[in-house]
Amino acid sequence: MEHPRDKARDQMQLWKDARKGAPPEVLTTGAGNPISDKLNVQTAGPRGPLLVQDTVFTDEMAHFDRERIPERVVHAKGAGAFGFFEVTHDITNYCKAKVFEHVGKRTPIAVRFSTVGGESGSADTVRDPRGFPVKFYTEEGNWDLVGNNVPIFFIRDPILFPSFIHTQKRNPQTHLKDPDMFWDFFSLRPESLHHMCILFSDRGIPDGYRHMNGYGSHTFKMVNAAGEAVYCKFHYKTDQGIRNIPVEVAERLSGTDPDYSIRDLYRTIADGNFPTWTLYVQIMTFAQAEVHRWNPFDLTKVWPHGEFPLIPVGRLELNRNPTDYFAEVEQIAFDPSNMPPGIEPSPDKMLQGRLFSYPDTHRHRLGANYLHLPVNCPFRARVRNYQRDGPMCMFDNQAGAPNYYPNSFSAPEQQPHLREHKFAVSADVQRYNSADDDNYSQVNTFYGSVLSEAERTRLVQNIAGNLKEAQKFIQERMVKQLTLAHSELGARVKALLNQHNARSSSNAVHTYTQHGSGEKANL
Repeated sequence: MEHPRDKARDQMQLWKDARKGAPPEVLTTGAGNPISDKLNVQTAGPRGPLLVQDTVFTDEMAHFDRERIPERVVHAKGAGAFGFFEVTHDITNYCKAKVFEHVGKRTPIAVRFSTVGGESGSADTVRDPRGFPVKFYTEEGNWDLVGNNVPIFFIRDPILFPSFIHTQKRNPQTHLKDPDMFWDFFSLRPESLHHMCILFSDRGIPDGYRHMNGYGSHTFKMVNAAGEAVYCKFHYKTDQGIRNIPVEVAERLSGTDPDYSIRDLYRTIADGNFPTWTLYVQIMTFAQAEVHRWNPFDLTKVWPHGEFPLIPVGRLELNRNPTDYFAEVEQIAFDPSNMPPGIEPSPDKMLQGRLFSYPDTHRHRLGANYLHLPVNCPFRARVRNYQRDGPMCMFDNQAGAPNYYPNSFSAPEQQPHLREHKFAVSADVQRYNSADDDNYSQVNTFYGSVLSEAERTRLVQNIAGNLKEAQKFIQERMVKQLTLAHSELGARVKALLNQHNARSSSNAVHTYTQHGSGEKANL
C-alpha cells in the first residue's frame, strides 16, 4: 500500500480533487481575453523573429518581470494563517475597544510567523527571534498587535535599530554573516544582554511556530469608556506547550527540511488540528509606573509576573491556510500605528519609532495604497478619508466625495467623543542617553533563577560556540559584560573560550610547522 502524502505535499492534487466534475476554465490574459495558444510565440515563419504584436507573450513576460516585490528588510521568510480571536474574560473595566466588547465575541484575525535575520530562502530552524504579529479585523478598523516570541528586545532606543539589524545581516563587502559585527555590537551595547541570553537559550530555536509564545512586547495604553487609562502588555501563550529543537537536530533540519516550520503549520491546519493561544494582559497603573524601580517603557525589560500578574482575556485559533501565499502572506502588512479607540501608544521609545517606520516601509514595499489589498483592507470598517489616487488605487476611489477638509458638502466628519486619552508632559527636550539604565539585573535573574542547570549549561555552550568566531578582543569585552550580569555566566563562557583558543593556537602551530618544513625542504 502506497504511503499517504501529507496535505502540504499534496496541495495541487487536493485542489484538483476539489474541482472534480467542474468544466475546464478558459485560459485568458490578465485583461480576461481568451488565449488560443499559450505554448508557442508568434513568429514570422517557423524560424522567423518574434512579432511585437504577440500580446499574449508580452502580457506573460511583462508580469513575470514584475512579479517579485522588494523583500522585507527583516522578517523576510514567514508563514501565515487565519482564524479568529474570541473573548473569554471581561476586561471592559480596562479597555473600551470593541474587540473586547463582551465575552464570546469573535473577531477575524491573520497571523504571520517569521524568522527575523535571514533572507526569504533561509532555513526555518536557525537560532533567531521569531515574529508573531496578529492583525485583528475589527469593526473599528484594523488592530495590528506586532510582536515576537520574546517579551523583550535587544535595544531600547529606535535610532539604533538600523545599526542593530545591519549586524544581524551580511557584511557589506564579503556578503557573509560576520561574527565580529554580531558580537561587537552586543559587547558595546549591554542593554542587548537580556534578549541575547534568551536567544542563545533553548528558546532560541522553537519547534515550529505552534510551540512558541507570542508577545506584544511593547508597553501600550488601554483606555476604558470612562476615559480612565492604564498601561498594559500583551502575551499570547501557546496551548500546545513550549517545545524547542536541540541544536544538532536544528542543524540537520536546516539541510534536510529548511521549510520545516512553514510545512508544520500548513500541514497541521490542513489536517484540522487547529493551533490555539491564550491571550493575557499585564496591567500597570500610572501611579505604579511613576514609582517602579525600572522604566516601565524600557523594551529590554519584562514586568515581573509576581507584581503584575497575567490576566486572561481570550483565545486565538488559526483554522485556515492562505489560499495564495503571495496575496495573503507576502503582501500582508502589520503596522503598530493601527489601533482602534481604547488602545493607544505609551511613551515606549521603540514603539514610538515603529509607529512611523512600519507604515513607511509598507508604502515603499507595497505602494501608497497597500491598505487596499484584500489581506490588509479593514473590511469590517467603512474607510472614509481625504486620501486619493496613487499607484494601485482600487475600488471607487471614494467616488465623488470631496478630497479636502473642512468642506461644506456632507463629507466625513471628525468624532470628538473618540479623542485620545490626555496625558501631561513637562520635560526638557534633548537626546537622553539610556545606555546604562540597569542592563544586568534581569539578566542575572534569567540566568540564576529562571533557567535550570541543564539549560544554563546549554546557554553557555551556545554563546561560547558562536562567540569563539569573533576576534579575541571582542570575546574579552563580551565576557566582561556577561560577568557583570552574572559572575558564573561570564566565568563559564570564558573557560570554554579559553579551551577553544588554546586548541586553535595548537592547531595553528602544528599547521605552520608542517608547511614550514615542507617549504624549507623545497628550498
